[in-house]
Amino acid sequence: MTDLAPWAARPDPMRGRLHPEPESPSRRPFQRDRDRIVHSSAFRRLQYKTQVFVNHEGDFFRTRLTHSLEVAQIARSIARELCLDEDLTEALALAHDLGHPPFGHAGEEALSLAMRPFGGFDHNAQSLRVVTLLESRYAAFDGLNLTWDTLEGLAKHNGPLRKPPAYVADYDARHPLALHTHPSAEAQVAALADDIAYHSHDLDDGLRAGLFAPADLAHLPVVGEALGEARRASLDMPPQRLQHETIRRVINALVVDLVTETKKRIAALDPTDADAIRNARRPVVAFSPPMAEKNRAIKDFLFARMYRHWRVNRMTAKARRITGELFALLHADTALLPDEWRGRAGESGTQRAAQTVADYIDGLTDRSARDEYLRLTDLTVSG
Repeated sequence: MTDLAPWAARPDPMRGRLHPEPESPSRRPFQRDRDRIVHSSAFRRLQYKTQVFVNHEGDFFRTRLTHSLEVAQIARSIARELCLDEDLTEALALAHDLGHPPFGHAGEEALSLAMRPFGGFDHNAQSLRVVTLLESRYAAFDGLNLTWDTLEGLAKHNGPLRKPPAYVADYDARHPLALHTHPSAEAQVAALADDIAYHSHDLDDGLRAGLFAPADLAHLPVVGEALGEARRASLDMPPQRLQHETIRRVINALVVDLVTETKKRIAALDPTDADAIRNARRPVVAFSPPMAEKNRAIKDFLFARMYRHWRVNRMTAKARRITGELFALLHADTALLPDEWRGRAGESGTQRAAQTVADYIDGLTDRSARDEYLRLTDLTVSG
């Protein structure tokens, strides 16, 4: 491992894990966190959860799992360049989407609407709920018992939480996560690696799906330049290879800018430890202002040409309906839940039932949610 910068996160024995455990003789604390995340049931389920395209629409489109792996690769590369803790950065990148329900943002929108009378639903808070409560793999405690630094980064990787979701606030009361400060530099890296991965692979999947063509990207900042460079590299390049060459240049441009700007901010701040990063007036990991503006243009393009494409809209509408109706059916009659979940839910129609049903649906994959919907609504399908 690269020698760590003074401001890199280090496991703090005073903060530690909520439930004390003996240290491993062969793995550092952040390595154990990463390994526990990789071996969790929630991580495996990401294989069959939507990124943009529902799982059955094609074998080559990204899923939540492949997205998380790409985020982790980008994040770890940036962390190495900045002399940050790579294991913590990777753990946060791999865990950041554990709380996403089936069907991507469509499923989250439907659950948020259904849970509005019961405190709402937030996938970031749900990720914390997964790793601190819902995973049940260990005899001594619920959850994965991750280190303070991993939980802190997971709870607030997008910045300080002035009004935290209910579960985050409740957990913070038991195991304070300093919600009012910025997260570690490692968590900030994981958050922006998420943006880089999103934009690059959604461009790739959009091209592969035929939602737009390479010519549509020619005037898009960063992407147009990358496309021009790729074409100049070989005048007779096959379309798929041209696409790959373009996307990897987009990733490189974003990463190089991020590292350059972050080094400038760190030099200006001159932090002596990780808490100086947390207490800074602004994030230290960032794109330069010109690149941030270009990044917004890419996001706007994807929103208009991909996320709101009629083909995606049709699948999104179906996904919202399935998720919303699943919630309504199970919340109104908790006797329909499997035995383990029925005991947790208690009386139908209550706050407790709503949270249990939300947890149950969140743990389904695209395929299992669709199958459960059919079992509950189609007489020809066995329950």
